[in-house]
Amino acid sequence: MAIQFNFVSSMLILVLLSISSVEGQGGGGGGVIDVVAKFGAKADEKTDLSKPLLDAWKEACASTSPSKIVIPKGIYFLSTTTLDGPCKAPIELQVQGTVKAPADPGAFKEPKWIAFNRIENFKLSGGGVFDGQGTTAYKREGCKGHDYCGSLPINLRFDFLTNAMIQDITTKDSKQFQANVLGCKNITFEHFTVSAPDESPNTDGIHIGRSDGVNVLNSEIKTGDDCVSIGDGSKNLVINGVTCGPRHGISIGSLGLFKNEEPVDGVTVKNCTMTNTSNGVRIKTWPGAEPGTCSNIHFEDITVTNVSSPIIIDQKYCPWNK
Repeated sequence: MAIQFNFVSSMLILVLLSISSVEGQGGGGGGVIDVVAKFGAKADEKTDLSKPLLDAWKEACASTSPSKIVIPKGIYFLSTTTLDGPCKAPIELQVQGTVKAPADPGAFKEPKWIAFNRIENFKLSGGGVFDGQGTTAYKREGCKGHDYCGSLPINLRFDFLTNAMIQDITTKDSKQFQANVLGCKNITFEHFTVSAPDESPNTDGIHIGRSDGVNVLNSEIKTGDDCVSIGDGSKNLVINGVTCGPRHGISIGSLGLFKNEEPVDGVTVKNCTMTNTSNGVRIKTWPGAEPGTCSNIHFEDITVTNVSSPIIIDQKYCPWNK
C-alpha cells in the first residue's frame, strides 16, 4: 500500500503542477498571437489591419512572458499605426505577408506610417514586406525639390528602442525615408532590404539620429537617395556588408544646420559595395559648422563601380581615418 500511495501522491503532485503551469501561462500571457486566427484580421487589401494589430500588441505588451505576434502570408491593408511600449516582456513581430499603406499621401495626418516607440527587447522578422505605395507621391508638385517631401510619411519609424533586431524584412516604395532610427540603443538591421526607384526623392534607406550602437549588416539598399544617412548624435555605428545603389551612397550629415547639434562619434563603414551612385561615402556639413562635429570615422574595404565621387569630405572639422 505504501508503494501505491507514493505513486498516487506523485501523480497528484504532477497533476497539480501541470494545472499550476497552465494557470501561470494564462495569467502571464505570452506565446504566439496570430492576428488572423485570434483577432479577425483579413488579407483582402481592403480591411484595415490596424485594430487587429493593436489588439494583438496590447495583449503581447501586457504579458509577463515573451510573445510573438504573427501576420501570416497574404496581402493586408494598414492605414497607420503606432505600437507603444514599455512592455513587460520581449516581443517579436513576425511579418510573413505583405502590408500595404494607403497610396494617397493625403491619407496621413503625420509624417509616419508605422511606428515602434519606447520598446525594449523587440524583434521584427518574418521575411515580410512593408509597401509604402509611394509612386504617386514621387510625382507630386514640389516633391522633386524636397520641400514637400518632408511632410510625407516614413514607412518604418523606430523611436527610443533598446536592444532591438530588425531581420529579414523588406521595405519598399516609401513616400519619404524607408526607415528612421531616433534615440535608439543597441539596434541591429540584418538582411534588411530596401527597394525604391531611382527617381524617388528623399527616400533614404535608413536614417539614423541620436542613437548609440546601431548595426546595419549584410543588407541590400536600392533607393532614390542616401543608402544610409547619419545625423547628429549618432555614436558607435557599424555598417558592414551593405550593397548600395543607385543614387547617393552612405552619408554622414548634413551636420551643422541647427544649433545645439550633438557630435557624431565612432562610425565604421566596411566591406560595402557601391554601384551606380553619385557618391560612395561622404561627410557633409553646412557652412559655419563648429569644430568637433564628427570624429573617429573609419572607411574600410569599400568597392565602387560607376561611382562619380568615391569619397567626399566637404567640410573642415572632421577627423577621420581611411
